[in-house]
Amino acid sequence: MVCENGGGSVTDLVTKGYFPAPVDQSAVAADWSARGYSCGLFVDPPGQAWNDFVHDVNELVMVAEGRLEMSVGDQSFVAEEGDEVFIPKGAVHSLKNISSGITKWLYGYD
Repeated sequence: MVCENGGGSVTDLVTKGYFPAPVDQSAVAADWSARGYSCGLFVDPPGQAWNDFVHDVNELVMVAEGRLEMSVGDQSFVAEEGDEVFIPKGAVHSLKNISSGITKWLYGYD
């Protein structure tokens, strides 16, 4: 179980290959909607970083293309195409595009 402050292990946070490549955004949106989450898209250039965010709701992230270096609470890992990441409400989290090209990633809130 993941604590609201982002504790727990990486395996509690990341489901590797939740969707097969290439990731179908409409399939992710339908899956997340059924689970009570919204679905939006970010397209980040190489090196783009988003640091130290905290939300008062749970968040899901799905890498649709590229690779993201992420941290959630005290856990750091790399998320790749098809990986789903759960970010519990109240967890400090950051991500960075570590691909040589753009990274497309989906995000949703409950």
